[in-house]
Amino acid sequence: MYCLGTSSLVECCPLPDRPLSEGWITAREAVECRSRIDLLLENSPWLTAVLLQISGFYLPGLAPVSFCEEDKKTGDCQSEIQLFVNRLDSVESVLPYEYDVFDFCQDEEEKRPSENLGQVLFGERIETSPYKFTFRKDEACQKVCTKSYDTTKLEDKANLDFLKRGMQLNYQHHWIVDNMPVTWCYDVEDNQKYCNPGFPIGCLVTTEGRPKDACVINSEFNKKNTFYVFNHVDITITYHSGEHENWNGARLVSARLEPKSVKHSSENSLTCQGPPMEIPGEFSSNLNLTYSYSVTFEPTDLIKWASRWDYILVSMPHTNIQWFSIMNSLVIVLFLSGMVAMIMLRTLHKDIARYNQVDQEDAQEESGWKQVHGDVFRPPQNGMLLSVFLGQGTQIFIMTFITLFLACLGFLSPANRGALMTCAVVLWVLLGTPAGYVSARLYKSFGGEKWKTSVFLTALLCPGIVFADFFLMNLILWVEGSSAAIPFGTLLAVLGLWFGISVPLTFVGAYFGFKKPVIEHPVRTNQIPRQIPEQSFFTKPVPGIIMGGILPFGCIFIQLFFILNSIWSHQMYYMFGFLFLVFIILVITCSEATVLLCYFHLCAEDYHWWWRSFLTSGFTAVYLFVYAIHYFFSKLQIKGAASTILYFGYTMIMVSPSCDGRVRRWLADPPTDYVFLSENSCNFT
Repeated sequence: MYCLGTSSLVECCPLPDRPLSEGWITAREAVECRSRIDLLLENSPWLTAVLLQISGFYLPGLAPVSFCEEDKKTGDCQSEIQLFVNRLDSVESVLPYEYDVFDFCQDEEEKRPSENLGQVLFGERIETSPYKFTFRKDEACQKVCTKSYDTTKLEDKANLDFLKRGMQLNYQHHWIVDNMPVTWCYDVEDNQKYCNPGFPIGCLVTTEGRPKDACVINSEFNKKNTFYVFNHVDITITYHSGEHENWNGARLVSARLEPKSVKHSSENSLTCQGPPMEIPGEFSSNLNLTYSYSVTFEPTDLIKWASRWDYILVSMPHTNIQWFSIMNSLVIVLFLSGMVAMIMLRTLHKDIARYNQVDQEDAQEESGWKQVHGDVFRPPQNGMLLSVFLGQGTQIFIMTFITLFLACLGFLSPANRGALMTCAVVLWVLLGTPAGYVSARLYKSFGGEKWKTSVFLTALLCPGIVFADFFLMNLILWVEGSSAAIPFGTLLAVLGLWFGISVPLTFVGAYFGFKKPVIEHPVRTNQIPRQIPEQSFFTKPVPGIIMGGILPFGCIFIQLFFILNSIWSHQMYYMFGFLFLVFIILVITCSEATVLLCYFHLCAEDYHWWWRSFLTSGFTAVYLFVYAIHYFFSKLQIKGAASTILYFGYTMIMVSPSCDGRVRRWLADPPTDYVFLSENSCNFT
């Protein structure tokens, strides 16, 4: 049904029985439906007045662009289609490079669209290319340019060697048309079709005669120690016409290509037929390399502009695995919830009831957690450091929650490039106030007096460690000439955001936190610390902390695999709904696991729970790092010392926020005013 409705009136147009995959309503059905709606509006002036107040909007950078033939172009309908190129990357190297570094054909009037902060931090370098098309004008075997390499010249030899190095490491092009990736679709296992948003610059047949990577697609790629460069592309652009819609022209809904290696016999009369373009591994003579393309346009009414990314996302499997991950996490949550409920409703209730019924003489025979009520709120050692970590954990937790929530709503979709990182950075900068407030409140409850040091550490310690690591990684990228190296001006801008906005907001939050009265504990702390009895192996700090991180990690390790694939294997990540749900499950699991272990430690008369509760769930980050090591050796093909250092350096940046936590107090208010439990929730970003 295609409906128009209000709270009191609904008018619908019936649609024929057919699956949505075969398309929405046809032009004729749309006209009939529109006629019925017009009749409805004529008979309902009040409804017309309401609808006149309704307006739509598009997210920035996501508004559709209409294209039309050259002789029909208007102000809102353009005819030229510009192909943009992005950085090139590889699964065998962490070092991305700009398009121009490989000495490909360049645009004479090169322009770079403005990039947001997230794009710059991610190393995206988008620029115009010499590939320019006219809408609905098919072209066959058009020359782009010819690159000549004279091996007697050092510059030409270096450019050719760099091109061969790129083919050896399987570097991938990333082309963009109308803010949409140009994909290379090919068959994979089980007759499935996978659409890759990138395609290789070439491939290599090794000295043993083994074809690597894309060389397996063509039996003609068979010469030993030979490179085959993909110098020709057949591009197919699909469009949805607006002839029967309420907009002019047409909108592009897909762009596919097929890379080919063609040795052009003549530069002036290209046929795009013949043997592949070979570059011997040991090359000593001159070389002329001609790049060419063919483009065709195909109409379709089955794909809407709003769903034009679907064919890329649908080709990526794993939905069933995602549901398996969710079910696995929910089982862990139900298990922990049952344990917590059993302790709360049975054990503690009975203990408190029995404790309140005994007389004073019997009360001297207390055991377990009841004996530590006078020490449970004793300030921990290094309380300032703990309060700093908890303040930063609060900042990261709120930032992660809001970012994932906005991503679930579609504001941070893959089409809006760099939006995810931009949103995360801006939110972190603006959330300095909660960090300062939480840190100050907790430090004041510990009886701390060095409030200036506490505020400075809250604002500078954790961000400083991350920035130092990031700066060292950036130095390596600078030395290697990678496009992922952050420009010096951007680094200054990030420092400006940190010191100009985040640090002052942290001081503001700390000011209000210190202005608040001290948190009153329901029991008085004894002046003389109670001696802690000998602990069993499982109640000692280190084994308890190690065990505490296992269950939270079990909730996220499947989702973690897809996140690492997105980062290091350059796969598109779009399942933010799953990620947000797993994040909520992670927070609950961390909370419940820490509550359980904290209760067991208090039953063993060990009241040193502050740091233990923080590190119990925080140890999940250690498991995360161990899994990243396993992923590096089992899944990745990264080569080279620089790439290895960058992988583990960036992994440390990713892991370090995971160790931050936030403390929630689980306050019970029995007649004896006992407060005994605390937990720490770790965050994963």
